Amino acid sequence: QVKLVESGGGLVQAGGSLRLSCAASGRTFSTNAMAWFRQAPGKEREFVSAISWNGGNIFYADAVKGRFTVSRDNAKNTVYLQMNSLKPEDTAVYYCAARPSMLAAISHAQYAYWGQGTQVTVSS
Repeated sequence: QVKLVESGGGLVQAGGSLRLSCAASGRTFSTNAMAWFRQAPGKEREFVSAISWNGGNIFYADAVKGRFTVSRDNAKNTVYLQMNSLKPEDTAVYYCAARPSMLAAISHAQYAYWGQGTQVTVSS
């Protein structure tokens, strides 16, 4: 069992930055691939970024490529999402997810554990 708790969301102006953190409990974190998804009001949950167990494989959605950076610290059981050059269309609830596999995936169906989400609001 893995419990995930996100933090770091908030209100920021367009062009600003935020760093999301996701703290995980459980002994298997270092062997779990992790991902970030987001869901805006009235829209389906969408993939943002994923990272394999050791950071060797990383994926980004086209919408965030070049602006967002995912990383992880297995010693701290934490995964991060650095978000730069934020746009109003980045406004959403951001969710951290873990899957019982070392390999990163981009489909939400492949993730078994989810955090409660953190709100990111970007004003224009």
